[in-house]
Amino acid sequence: MTALAPAPSPVLRRVLWGAQILLALFLLVASALPKFAGQKDAVETFAKIGWGQWLRYLTGAVEAAGAIGLVVPRLAGAAAVGLIGLMIGAALTQLLVLSPAWALFPAALAVVFALIAYDRRADLLP
Repeated sequence: MTALAPAPSPVLRRVLWGAQILLALFLLVASALPKFAGQKDAVETFAKIGWGQWLRYLTGAVEAAGAIGLVVPRLAGAAAVGLIGLMIGAALTQLLVLSPAWALFPAALAVVFALIAYDRRADLLP
Protein backbone atom coordinates (compact mmCIF):
# COMPACT_ATOMS: atom_id res chain seq x y z
CA MET A 1 0.00 0.00 0.00
CA THR A 2 1.36 3.42 -0.98
CA ALA A 3 0.95 6.44 1.25
CA LEU A 4 -0.11 9.62 -0.51
CA ALA A 5 2.03 12.71 -0.09
CA PRO A 6 0.36 15.38 2.04
CA ALA A 7 -1.10 18.34 0.19
CA PRO A 8 1.40 21.18 -0.07
CA SER A 9 0.77 24.44 1.73
CA PRO A 10 -0.86 26.97 -0.63
CA VAL A 11 1.48 29.70 0.62
CA LEU A 12 4.57 27.54 0.14
CA ARG A 13 3.37 26.55 -3.33
CA ARG A 14 2.97 30.23 -4.33
CA VAL A 15 6.40 31.15 -2.97
CA LEU A 16 7.99 28.25 -4.82
CA TRP A 17 6.15 29.16 -8.04
CA GLY A 18 7.60 32.64 -7.78
CA ALA A 19 11.06 31.16 -7.24
CA GLN A 20 10.56 28.75 -10.16
CA ILE A 21 9.64 31.59 -12.52
CA LEU A 22 12.58 33.74 -11.43
CA LEU A 23 15.00 30.81 -11.63
CA ALA A 24 13.69 29.88 -15.08
CA LEU A 25 14.28 33.44 -16.30
CA PHE A 26 17.76 33.47 -14.77
CA LEU A 27 18.67 30.11 -16.28
CA LEU A 28 17.47 31.14 -19.75
CA VAL A 29 18.57 34.77 -19.97
CA ALA A 30 21.66 35.00 -17.78
CA SER A 31 23.04 31.50 -18.11
CA ALA A 32 21.94 29.48 -21.17
CA LEU A 33 21.72 32.24 -23.79
CA PRO A 34 25.27 33.54 -23.21
CA LYS A 35 26.56 29.99 -23.61
CA PHE A 36 24.68 29.50 -26.89
CA ALA A 37 25.69 32.96 -28.17
CA GLY A 38 29.36 32.30 -27.50
CA GLN A 39 29.76 35.18 -25.06
CA LYS A 40 33.46 35.77 -24.42
CA ASP A 41 33.25 35.00 -20.67
CA ALA A 42 31.43 31.72 -21.29
CA VAL A 43 33.92 30.61 -23.94
CA GLU A 44 36.87 31.49 -21.68
CA THR A 45 35.34 29.74 -18.67
CA PHE A 46 34.79 26.50 -20.56
CA ALA A 47 38.29 26.77 -22.03
CA LYS A 48 39.62 26.89 -18.45
CA ILE A 49 37.62 23.78 -17.59
CA GLY A 50 39.48 22.04 -20.40
CA TRP A 51 36.82 19.66 -21.70
CA GLY A 52 36.09 21.54 -24.90
CA GLN A 53 33.35 23.87 -26.02
CA TRP A 54 30.87 21.01 -26.53
CA LEU A 55 30.40 21.08 -22.75
CA ARG A 56 29.33 24.74 -22.97
CA TYR A 57 26.59 23.82 -25.44
CA LEU A 58 25.52 20.79 -23.42
CA THR A 59 25.38 22.84 -20.21
CA GLY A 60 23.35 25.55 -21.96
CA ALA A 61 20.94 22.95 -23.32
CA VAL A 62 20.47 21.37 -19.88
CA GLU A 63 19.91 24.82 -18.34
CA ALA A 64 17.37 25.77 -21.03
CA ALA A 65 15.51 22.45 -20.71
CA GLY A 66 15.51 22.78 -16.92
CA ALA A 67 14.20 26.34 -17.14
CA ILE A 68 11.33 25.29 -19.38
CA GLY A 69 10.58 22.30 -17.16
CA LEU A 70 10.45 24.47 -14.05
CA VAL A 71 7.43 26.37 -15.39
CA VAL A 72 5.50 23.30 -16.57
CA PRO A 73 3.67 21.99 -13.49
CA ARG A 74 3.94 18.26 -14.34
CA LEU A 75 7.64 18.62 -15.19
CA ALA A 76 8.73 20.99 -12.41
CA GLY A 77 9.79 18.25 -9.99
CA ALA A 78 11.77 16.30 -12.57
CA ALA A 79 13.37 19.51 -13.88
CA ALA A 80 14.36 20.46 -10.34
CA VAL A 81 15.97 17.04 -9.79
CA GLY A 82 17.92 17.38 -13.03
CA LEU A 83 19.02 20.88 -12.11
CA ILE A 84 20.25 19.64 -8.73
CA GLY A 85 22.64 17.37 -10.63
CA LEU A 86 23.75 20.26 -12.83
CA MET A 87 24.35 22.46 -9.77
CA ILE A 88 26.38 19.74 -8.05
CA GLY A 89 28.58 19.58 -11.14
CA ALA A 90 28.85 23.38 -11.25
CA ALA A 91 29.79 23.57 -7.56
CA LEU A 92 32.43 20.87 -7.97
CA THR A 93 33.84 22.59 -11.04
CA GLN A 94 34.05 25.86 -9.14
CA LEU A 95 35.75 24.16 -6.20
CA LEU A 96 38.22 22.08 -8.16
CA VAL A 97 38.93 24.06 -11.33
CA LEU A 98 37.72 27.66 -11.32
CA SER A 99 37.11 29.79 -8.21
CA PRO A 100 36.25 28.00 -4.94
CA ALA A 101 34.45 31.02 -3.48
CA TRP A 102 31.84 30.85 -6.28
CA ALA A 103 30.90 27.26 -5.37
CA LEU A 104 28.40 28.60 -2.83
CA PHE A 105 26.11 30.01 -5.53
CA PRO A 106 25.34 26.74 -7.36
CA ALA A 107 25.17 24.99 -3.97
CA ALA A 108 22.51 27.46 -2.81
CA LEU A 109 20.60 26.99 -6.07
CA ALA A 110 20.74 23.22 -5.54
CA VAL A 111 19.06 23.70 -2.15
CA VAL A 112 16.26 25.73 -3.76
CA PHE A 113 15.85 23.10 -6.47
CA ALA A 114 15.67 20.44 -3.73
CA LEU A 115 12.82 22.35 -2.08
CA ILE A 116 11.01 22.52 -5.41
CA ALA A 117 11.56 18.81 -6.05
CA TYR A 118 10.31 17.97 -2.57
CA ASP A 119 7.21 20.11 -3.06
CA ARG A 120 6.55 18.41 -6.41
CA ARG A 121 7.37 14.89 -5.23
CA ALA A 122 3.84 13.66 -5.97
CA ASP A 123 4.54 14.32 -9.68
CA LEU A 124 7.79 12.32 -9.48
CA LEU A 125 6.41 9.11 -8.02
CA PRO A 126 4.29 6.67 -10.04
